[in-house]
Amino acid sequence: MSQSPHRKSRLRRRETLQFYAFISPWIIGFLVFTAVPMVASLVISFTNWNSLKTPDFVGFANYVKLFTKDPLFWKALWHTAYFAVVTVPVSLLIALGLASLLAKPFRGMRFFRTVIYLPALVPLVAAAIIFRWLLRPTGGPINSFLSLFGITGPAWLLDKNWVIPAIILLTLWQVGAGTILLIAALQGVPPELMEAAEIDGASKLQQFWRISVPMVTPILFFNLITGMIGGFQVFSQVYVLTTNGSTIGGPNNASLMIVPYIYQQAFTKFSMGYASALAWVLFVIIMIFSATILKSSNAWVFYETEVKS
Repeated sequence: MSQSPHRKSRLRRRETLQFYAFISPWIIGFLVFTAVPMVASLVISFTNWNSLKTPDFVGFANYVKLFTKDPLFWKALWHTAYFAVVTVPVSLLIALGLASLLAKPFRGMRFFRTVIYLPALVPLVAAAIIFRWLLRPTGGPINSFLSLFGITGPAWLLDKNWVIPAIILLTLWQVGAGTILLIAALQGVPPELMEAAEIDGASKLQQFWRISVPMVTPILFFNLITGMIGGFQVFSQVYVLTTNGSTIGGPNNASLMIVPYIYQQAFTKFSMGYASALAWVLFVIIMIFSATILKSSNAWVFYETEVKS
């Protein structure tokens, strides 16, 4: 016996209410901790406010200062772009290479997978402290190892030419999470495709680049876009490795990046309006890069059920 339209409507309303009841914690959290603060920071970016006195409306003065009168902004932006452009593709290549080695069963497979993933479990602050010790110019394990081969190691965190490469090394050390995702993706490649390619005379390298890599491009795309967003928001590594007193991004601002610069403006100089303007400019830059990557994905990301002309 079919239900009456009135009863169906009542069931539909009850299901709708249950749906909103279940997702209400997320909605409330998003509004309180994300949406409202974003709107507030946008309003604050048009003011001169030190978080203690009443904000003074200054219009676009913070943005004009940012683009025309603040050389540290351009330096921080260049350092951030340099870090992201180097770290993201290199980490993707390392993760893909490790995944290709660990995707197939072999003796000790579980041990090596665990070792690769362990650095991703180490808290970033703890890892940065360890690297600060490893990279000591005198008596540090890395420079001591280099000295065995007659190589004089750089001062790393004290050398303006080597401080960002040192931060990149710390970031590359934690590629385990991306590697695990790629291992799962490579194991999901249909074996019949590999068998057909082998019958057609394709070499192992050709099978990898022509079949395996295209099949895992959705995971590469995910790692690329999240890595890019994380790269432009790097903070903990810079703060722990380069902070000297109240100064972040040493030596001589050689490792100053956008998010540490925002932190410095907001909580050291108490220039909340200028810090908010910096944050919104960073938001726009990340959105532009994200949109560009999303647009380019049509040309190189392939899904198993998708047919491209």
